[in-house]
Amino acid sequence: MVNRVKVTNDAELKDRLVAINRVTKVTKGGRTFTFAAIVVVGDGKGVIGYGLGKAGEVTAAIAKGVEAAKKNLIKVPVLKGTVPHEAYAKFGGARVLIMPASEGTGVVAGGAMRAVLESVGITDVLAKSKGSSNPHNLVKATFEALANMRDPKTVAQNRGVNLTKVFRG
Repeated sequence: MVNRVKVTNDAELKDRLVAINRVTKVTKGGRTFTFAAIVVVGDGKGVIGYGLGKAGEVTAAIAKGVEAAKKNLIKVPVLKGTVPHEAYAKFGGARVLIMPASEGTGVVAGGAMRAVLESVGITDVLAKSKGSSNPHNLVKATFEALANMRDPKTVAQNRGVNLTKVFRG
């Protein structure tokens, strides 16, 4: 059901750092620091991906995260700057609820969810995160909710009805 997509032109994808985590390994010789960065890439027109990069330096971890994100792209239906319908998803302890909003509302979402929604090109949305606030799980739950979105044209085609019957009124 997920619409995986291949983007040939990487120039249009913009990356955004969601969170960076410093990990310490204590050994006999002392402490070793490594960094884990979760990165979101999107073109602002409905294509988005996320990736996790781990390295000894922050810049290398971000670069690895961007490369991983480009391999994990999906297409999300964006309808007049908002999502076509409500979506609920969970990943680990994180639960997210995404609802469409009227024009001019803006992106009403917190931290990790905001980065994902803005990268995909959504300008008006109401979003709530419940449960865990772990940015890794929040990004994955938001990504899952967006991946399960269906555009009205596909719904009408699957049901075998006219596009106007999908919308109320």
